[in-house]
Amino acid sequence: MKRKIILITALLLLGIAAFLAVRSLTHGEHPSSASDAQLYTCGMHPQIVQDKPGDCPICGMKLQPVRKQPSSAQPAASEGERKIKYYKSTMLLGEISQTPRKDSMGMDMVPVYEDEAAETATIAVDPATIQTMGVRLGEVTTGPLRRAVRTVGVVDFDETALTDITTKFKGWIKKLYVDATGREVKKGEPLFETYSPEVYNAELEYASLTRSGNSPLAKTTLERLELLDVPGAHLEKLTQSGKASRAITMLSPANGVVIEKNAVAGMMFEPGMNLYRLADLSIVWIKAQIYEQDMPFVRLGQEARARIASLPGEVFAGRVTYVYPTLDPKTRTAQVRMEFHNPGLRLKPGMFTTVELESELTPSTLLVPESAVLRSGETTTVFVALDGGRFDPRNISIGLRDSSGNYQVLHGLAAGERVVTSAQFMLDSESQLREAIQKMLDPNAPPKPSAAEEHASMTSDSAPAQPAETPSTFVCPMPEHGNVEYEHGGKCPICSMTLIPGKATAAPVPTPAPTPTPSAHAPGNH
Repeated sequence: MKRKIILITALLLLGIAAFLAVRSLTHGEHPSSASDAQLYTCGMHPQIVQDKPGDCPICGMKLQPVRKQPSSAQPAASEGERKIKYYKSTMLLGEISQTPRKDSMGMDMVPVYEDEAAETATIAVDPATIQTMGVRLGEVTTGPLRRAVRTVGVVDFDETALTDITTKFKGWIKKLYVDATGREVKKGEPLFETYSPEVYNAELEYASLTRSGNSPLAKTTLERLELLDVPGAHLEKLTQSGKASRAITMLSPANGVVIEKNAVAGMMFEPGMNLYRLADLSIVWIKAQIYEQDMPFVRLGQEARARIASLPGEVFAGRVTYVYPTLDPKTRTAQVRMEFHNPGLRLKPGMFTTVELESELTPSTLLVPESAVLRSGETTTVFVALDGGRFDPRNISIGLRDSSGNYQVLHGLAAGERVVTSAQFMLDSESQLREAIQKMLDPNAPPKPSAAEEHASMTSDSAPAQPAETPSTFVCPMPEHGNVEYEHGGKCPICSMTLIPGKATAAPVPTPAPTPTPSAHAPGNH
């Protein structure tokens, strides 16, 4: 009897337990403690998972808490539907496998799902890693493209302001008023006193003719003295007094500084002999050497700024007045002449100067920071920052570099986009690694286009295909300049006329395949 009671009691307990289990499965009841439990894992060995803090049994590192997902039921349901594309090593990023196994370091390889592998071009980085890497962003802007050419110049005399002091008659110097090189003289200031037998005899003849009343001959004699460049003050004294004078005082014809002095007291001079050379230093020239590749950025009338070491903080403004038409074959440089005002005569001929020439090439164009550009052979890449910590590697075409450290963007970017200016080499290595893995998995797959290329292809697909001719070169409309071809449009650098398309290449247009027509001798047509 006791056995029957025990058996019945056991059956009742089993039934109650089965009823409770079926009820919990029907209503989706799960133990709350299992879902809310905090798990811990190792950053180096993600396969180590524990429900309490501690140390990793493999490397001894402290276990880190696993971040909870906002919804645990949904990922669990979706993970069952996700397909595994391949497995990768957590230690060796280049090691992958199509089947689950251990990598060369003995670690279990983790799965990579198809939806994760599809986005090989775009790189996703969490905010903490972005801060650790030191990623900085810059913006693609629109502005003028200015190019500055910096070179070294030498201060020189203004050749148009040089004056040589000579005479048209033979004589002797009796007295020097300007007796030293480097002395500054004013126009009309006495230079030296001389005696000339030729001039003295002409004066005696003029005085005699004047007293005899022979005015025509006296006038001819006076004109002869004027042709000998006898000073006007001396001739005026002769006509008023009617008496000849042995001493002639020669005056300075211009302002300047004596840079050469050949006159000595008591010496005899011949007609045309250079006695003094004066230089007006109120305007000086600066001659600079410009490299061959910088010549397109130099033009007449361009503003120039000069600095000298002896006057720090001061900038002298001038203009380009002449570009010499020859090139030095040894240094591959051309000479450029600039004109500067020289207040206080602080620019002294022979001084070395630092010259800067700035020109505006384009009034408005797209500019990207130089630090954002990665060059790899013929490819130029930037990383465009997207929302959610994602970065898109994008190939672009760039033009000239301006003086502020920006490159002209010809294609591939839009104004306002943000680009990575720091730590982009890490992103580039990750992008190349993903591309290499994708090629290993599917060697025949074409490269995934970037977001900008996809947008451009969608736009081009929506428009009807029309045959078009793309100009490959541009030429000047002037016939004498038509032998020079240019790769880009703009202004002719010789005559400033707008360039016109030259040779044109027809863009290839796909030809639709002909629709096969049934043949009269095909079987079934009889």
